[in-house]
Formats: sequence, structure tokens, C-alpha cells
Amino acid sequence: MADDLDWNAIIAPGNDAERRKTTSDRAATPDERGGAVDASGTQHVAGRPMSRREAREAEAARAREASATDSVAAGDTPVASTPDELHPEVHALLTGEVRVDDDARAGALGAARPAVPDEGRPDQGDHGSGGAGDDGRGGRGGRGGASRAPRGPREPRAKRRRGPLIAGIVIVAVVLGGGVSAYAFAAPKVQQLVSAISGSKEPDDYTGGGTSKVTITIKQGDIGEDVAKTLQRSGVVKDSKVFYKLLLASPDVQFQPGSYSLKKKMSSKSALAALQDKDNRVQASIVIPEGTALKDIEAGMVSKAGLSEAEVSAAAKDLSAYGLPSNVTTLEGWLFPATYPINPGWTATQYFKSMVDTMKEHLAAAGVAEADQEHVIVFASLVQKEAGLAADYPKVARVFQNRLDKGMKLQSDATVAYGTGNTHTVTTTDAERADASNRYNTYVHDGLPPAPISNPGDVAIQAVTHEASGNWLYFVTVNLETGETVFSDTYDQHLAAVKQFQAWLRAHPDYQ
Repeated sequence: MADDLDWNAIIAPGNDAERRKTTSDRAATPDERGGAVDASGTQHVAGRPMSRREAREAEAARAREASATDSVAAGDTPVASTPDELHPEVHALLTGEVRVDDDARAGALGAARPAVPDEGRPDQGDHGSGGAGDDGRGGRGGRGGASRAPRGPREPRAKRRRGPLIAGIVIVAVVLGGGVSAYAFAAPKVQQLVSAISGSKEPDDYTGGGTSKVTITIKQGDIGEDVAKTLQRSGVVKDSKVFYKLLLASPDVQFQPGSYSLKKKMSSKSALAALQDKDNRVQASIVIPEGTALKDIEAGMVSKAGLSEAEVSAAAKDLSAYGLPSNVTTLEGWLFPATYPINPGWTATQYFKSMVDTMKEHLAAAGVAEADQEHVIVFASLVQKEAGLAADYPKVARVFQNRLDKGMKLQSDATVAYGTGNTHTVTTTDAERADASNRYNTYVHDGLPPAPISNPGDVAIQAVTHEASGNWLYFVTVNLETGETVFSDTYDQHLAAVKQFQAWLRAHPDYQ
């Protein structure tokens, strides 16, 4: 099929009449031997008709001349620089959709079954990549495979796809003729064709021994498929199916429940070998620092305890499993910050229950009555995020309590940030502080936030239950290196402290 294409006619813009005129003008030009081709196509040499041998030699000479001329003046040939300027057949091939004529369809299918009249014949649909004969070259299955009955006007036929070889040849021709602009248009198609022809695709397994360290846990009762999913979830292997296939081919492998120190982006083979090495067995734990938010604790349970996101999320929502007060609406704030050893036999609910029970123990030790637990936790979660130095915690608690007593808004950036989903910083924008749709926005809404914004530790709990004495209504950290904080009774005093902080920032541009 490719050899039958007239590349100049295909690439050159213009209509068929213009292209025929160009071809006719070129054919009527005398050749090197003084011969010419007349309108009927008969070739002459020096006023007499050529013999067949002479005609063949003349044709070969003209072909060599045309080739040499094209190689010298290739830039003179009009070329398509956009898809709209392409010959219709080239455009169809580049898009992968070609309408195969009825005669070609008959040639392709005629050998398989007798011909039938078109009237009433159901559409054939797509019978493969190109709908051609066994040679697979798309539309060149041979004519005359079966006779055809007379028929009326042709009806639209289903679009058929030709094989990648022809489209690839056309793209190469366009690139050679059109240069950079044509390449930019055709390059994506070339890449798709290369992938389709070679069968190449993105590797489904990493190579090598991995990069950064990660700890994974094999739970009691896990089967091979569970282990494979845990490895993929933790970023150790790229595809759990690849690891599982390797595991099926290794019948002697057995896993022991526990935690293992591995690396991210390991090949399946390397990961399997690492799990069999007893030196990689570790005593892992879930570490919860003070002020950590619930969603970060959930992520740690998934990555360290070998639990699925769905299991952890479901356990976090099932508040009835933890014996919480009736007014509690979330586990946020009730998970005491501590280090919890990984127990391979535990469920997500068991981990959460251990954290909740620990929080209850510390609230009781701080003298908090059960009826006051939720209020204390909400207040302490705010102090935990806003205070810096441990000595300042009781002062920060007093500032917020004084504002509550005076009916002032708390104006805490930490609460606003939490309401936007940001659990790692306390900085906010003017627009965020003005957003009344944020239930946690204490610049707009009165009182404490509707629920805790972090999981507070002992220092914050003690600060709320034992506030410092003072009339402060404002505070601002004036030295980010030392954590020095200035507490003010009046707004003017506070503005002076803010200027002090701004001066420190100018002197330390790295902190901005």
C-alpha cells in the first residue's frame, strides 16, 4: 500500500485539479534524450515512437533526475505544516481512522464467503486491525476475490482501522517534508505507533534495592496477597500483582508476623529477599507527637501497622466502640500522644481504643471530671497548637480564657487553618480569616471551635486545668529561634510587640 502512494500529491496542498496540472506539466517536459511524452501517454524519441526497452530506459532516467532534483531542492516543495493542510487520506491515517472502499472490502472478505448484494446487507463492523486479508497490510487484500452484484448508491460504511505500518510510513513522509512543524504534529502518533508495534509499556516493577527506608508490618493471619498489597501501599514495590506472582513461584517462602525495615522502590525480588532476612526484623511502633492531627495518625497506622486505609477510616468513624461521652463527634483530640508498639495481631479499632484509653487515664490524672473531658480536650488542643515554650502554655491558656470571659473572639489562626484542612501550620490568609463558612474560624465565630483541632499532650492539658494568672488579651512570638513570646494587656501594647516581631523578621530574611 505504501509504495502506491504519490507522496508529492499527498503532501502538497491544493485541489486534485491543481495537482493533476502539475503532474501533466512535468510529464510533457522533454527528457535528456530529446524525447517527450504526448497527451496520450505514448513516448517518442527523435520523432519516432520508442521501443519498449527505450521507453523503460527513458522512464528510469527521468526517475533518477527527479530524485536528484528533489534531494537538492527539497525545500521548494510545498508541505503541510498543520493537520488542516494534509491530504484527506493522510489526515485519516494520522488519526487512525480510514474509510475503506467497498471494492477493497470485497477483496478482503471475498475469499472467506460469497458476495452478496449490498441492499439489505448488515454492516460488518470492525473485524480486526485494518479489516484486511491475512497479510495484515490494511486494505490490500486483493481485488476480484468474488464477483459483486449491481447495486444502487453507496451507503456510508463503518470506519475501519489500518495497521500501524502504513500510518507510520505516512508520518515519516510528512516529517521529512514538513520539518519541525510537521514533527511536532506527528511525534505523539509516532510514539503511539512505536509502542503499539513493539508492545513496549511502562515497567510494572522497580529495579534495584530501593531508596529511602520504610517500615512495614505483616499482621497475624496475613496471606501472601495481603503482604503484596501492604508492600505496594507502603511504596516498597510498584505492583502487588508482580510481587504476588513471584511469591507463587516461590513455594518455600514463609512470612512471620512482625515489622520489617525495608526500602521504597525495591524490585519485587529484592523485597522478597529482604523479608526473608531476619536482620530486617524490627520492633516497630506508632509514634504520635503532641499536637498531631487525626488524619496524620491514620496515615501512620496505614504505613506502619500494615492496615488498609478503608479499615482505619471505618474504625475512626465508629465512635461507639470507644466509650466516649455522648457529645463527642470525632476521635480528634482523644488519641493521646505517645509511642504505641506495633502488634501484628491488632485491628485498627484495637489501636484506636488503646490511644483513647490512654487519654482517659491522663485526663483522670489531671483531675478532669468525665463531664468536662470534651471541653478540656477542645481547649487544650487549641493551646497545644498556639503555644511555643512549655512555660508559656499556662499564659496562652489564660489569654484565651480572658477573651472568652469578655465575650471577645479568640482570633486563633490555628483554628482557621484546621478548618481549611491544613493541620501542619498556623498561618492563614486574609480571605481565610474572613471565611464565615469555616466552622472553625474563630475570627468570625464566637467561643471555642466546635471540636478539637489536634491531639493534646499532658503539658497542654495541665495548662488548661491550671491557667496562669494575668490580664493578657494578646500574645505574639517575637523571636522564632528562641520562641520568645510577648503577652500584652492592651491592643497598643500588642501593636508594639508586633513591630518588634517584624523587625526581627527583617533581620532574619531566611525565616520569611
